Amino acid sequence: MNNQYEKMDHWSLKAQKEGYPARSVYKLKEMDEKFGLLRNVRGGRVLDIGAAPGSWSLYALRKMAGAGFLAAVDLSPLSRAFDRGLFEGDNFFFVQGDVYDASIREALVARGPYRLVMSDVAPSTTGNRSVDTLRSLALAEEVVNYAELCLEAGGNLVVKVFQGGDTQEILKRMRLLFTSARGFKPETCRPESFETYYLGIGKR
Repeated sequence: MNNQYEKMDHWSLKAQKEGYPARSVYKLKEMDEKFGLLRNVRGGRVLDIGAAPGSWSLYALRKMAGAGFLAAVDLSPLSRAFDRGLFEGDNFFFVQGDVYDASIREALVARGPYRLVMSDVAPSTTGNRSVDTLRSLALAEEVVNYAELCLEAGGNLVVKVFQGGDTQEILKRMRLLFTSARGFKPETCRPESFETYYLGIGKR
């Protein structure tokens, strides 16, 4: 869901050289290093919503080093170009489908509870910023629904949003769910992008 850009740049080339299908891995890496997202996992469970082509899942699995469990979902299949068997391990589950679908939700919730819910999900973009922002907002709200449903107490959430519209309402909701919630724009976001990330730390 999140592969909006085709153009290769420095970060895209670096990602492939380091064994990741997309540049998005460096956004997660920056947030993980700054906020300790995966440090909080410690052998627990992680849910990756909007996982394709798979960079965030690969980063998490490598960081977890065989401990814990990761579940992932996307409408599109994962790239198998760089996983070196990680996507075939017993500690990984992937379902291809729609996060709004009740059977998909049931399958993911059943594999929880999770210590981290992470999402780089983005809608198919139209070029109309207001339409794209509304679609992104709906997806982000659904990710927060998942976090409310299957995130452990003390767990963390990171979700991508397109800036604009009522995105502040999501942040307000997250501030009720978490001991701290804030926006953060990684340095590796493209200059022309209006995406940012909301982080919820310490689920109440």
